[in-house]
Amino acid sequence: MAREINRPVKGVIGILTGGGDVPGLNPAIRAVTIRAIKEGYRVIGIRRGWAGLVEMVREKDAPNHEYYTELTEEVVNKAGRTGGTFLHTSRTRPSSIPAVNVPAHLRDKYNQKVNDLTEEVLKNLEFLGINYLIPIGGDDTLSYAVQLHKLGVKIIAIPKTMDNDVPGTDYCIGFSTCVTRTISLTHSLRTTAGSHERFLVIEVFGRYAGYTALLPAMAGAADRCLIPEYKFNIERLCELMSEDRANNPSHYSVVLVSEGAAFEGEDMIFESEEADMYGHKKLGGIGDRVSSMLKEISPKYNHGRRINVINQKLGYLVRCGDPDAMDSLVPMAYGNLALDLVLENRTGRMVCLRNGEYDHVPLDVVTSYKKRIDVDKYYDRDRLRPVYKNFYKKPFMILTAD
Repeated sequence: MAREINRPVKGVIGILTGGGDVPGLNPAIRAVTIRAIKEGYRVIGIRRGWAGLVEMVREKDAPNHEYYTELTEEVVNKAGRTGGTFLHTSRTRPSSIPAVNVPAHLRDKYNQKVNDLTEEVLKNLEFLGINYLIPIGGDDTLSYAVQLHKLGVKIIAIPKTMDNDVPGTDYCIGFSTCVTRTISLTHSLRTTAGSHERFLVIEVFGRYAGYTALLPAMAGAADRCLIPEYKFNIERLCELMSEDRANNPSHYSVVLVSEGAAFEGEDMIFESEEADMYGHKKLGGIGDRVSSMLKEISPKYNHGRRINVINQKLGYLVRCGDPDAMDSLVPMAYGNLALDLVLENRTGRMVCLRNGEYDHVPLDVVTSYKKRIDVDKYYDRDRLRPVYKNFYKKPFMILTAD
């Protein structure tokens, strides 16, 4: 089959971004592209994550500009200073495509309720002449990369997620900016909480891991934090927040709530029962429940007086906009490390940071275990807050991948 893009002397590198957007994706794309071009490779940017490799048409004159584009230094230099991903993204999993999402030109062949289009992905990679594929994503996006690697695709992965929950690495692109924004926005909301002498409840991202609540709390953004790894008692939370409020000259207290946190004896709260292609239902509502119940039971711990609550969900405010310094530097290093592996022809690897050093690990670590906070080491169950001890020899971001 004739390929649309001629193979250059050294080869073609494909790059894509999947899952949620975070600041730092464009700097990573820039780092990969500039280094690759200097080393004699061409770079193809796949649009909309895995969707681009599902939806494209394998015909020479097909209008495929929506699904992939050749990257140049001029393009990536401009985009590399910005947040988000100029290649766009999706939560597509090619092995689990619902019938409604099957491209029109493939519906005769794939007509089941859920369809595995991996065969099309492999053919499209061959059509583009891609020798090495660099996916940037979280554990969902990279779990499909593991599947492709097992089928012979040369994969070098870059971990991305502001939840910081990809196994095998201490740091994922997007985490620092998320923590930075959470701290800043929480401190900004203190002025209103203090003015009205209220409880301040802030819901943050974190489906299964509570890093985005624990680290800001450790940095002084909040008095208490609720994480998915430990189911909390609302009475104890209200008691603690009432103590914090009473001891605060401005008469307010703050709790950060991970979206995946849950009450004792209950499960996560979902916005709806609809699941994405990775089987995840959309979370939403834990902050509302916590706020409502704190207000309801507050008289018990405040001499019969009800305490009102300011309830704020930070949501996309922590993932939009430009990257901070760390999410500009780390993606640069990750991109260059990925190219080092290309030049060594070492594939089936994921670049990482471990104990303050750049490294790489086998790609299948992504599916080998779940990265969660070690509650015994880092979380005080009774006080519902981080543990502040034993920092000697801890890595830069304190919590490790293991």
